[in-house]
Amino acid sequence: MEILNQISEALQKGKAKDVKVLVQEAVDSGISAQQVLNEGLLAGMNIIGVKFKNNEVYVPDVLIAARAMKTGTEILKPLLIADGVKATGKIVLGTVKGDLHDIGKNLVGMMMEGKGLEVIDIGTDVPAEKFISTAIETGAQIVCCSALLTTTMNEMKNVVEAAIAAGVRDKLVIMVGGAPVNESFAKSIGADIYSPDAASAAEAAVAAIVK
Repeated sequence: MEILNQISEALQKGKAKDVKVLVQEAVDSGISAQQVLNEGLLAGMNIIGVKFKNNEVYVPDVLIAARAMKTGTEILKPLLIADGVKATGKIVLGTVKGDLHDIGKNLVGMMMEGKGLEVIDIGTDVPAEKFISTAIETGAQIVCCSALLTTTMNEMKNVVEAAIAAGVRDKLVIMVGGAPVNESFAKSIGADIYSPDAASAAEAAVAAIVK
């Protein structure tokens, strides 16, 4: 449908006002909120995700696209709830204890929301136990930990250990990322998934939930 393409294109250009008007028009014309979300907003955000991964767009482009998406989802949210539509999965996202960096974390959150996932962002400087207690309280399937310092990356091991201590390690997928982190470090601490960038993290989260 032409209007869904227009929503996707306006979102990719970060035109929040246009997205808001077009989403309302689409809903008023009888297109379901779910279809507007999937074929308009998420389709546009997926294209941004691929371009970001290929270095065709940069962090500011992702931020303005995500802001445009938010204006659209604000219109759709009450309609989706009324239709009983649930997010495809739930993620607890935070930067580990001792680390106050949040740009990478925020980008990961936006990319995940762009894949239709519900993201519970618990901020920065988060103790290991809080990651796990939040996941238990909210019924999240994935715990996603970010660190930007070599001095804080070992906190991720504490998150894995907190999950074991709480008896929920087999129920949670633990994902790690950040500048000093790599695949071998992730394996050494017993994490499930390592992602080198925000777009890959979102794809890996979707794949892990689908399983």
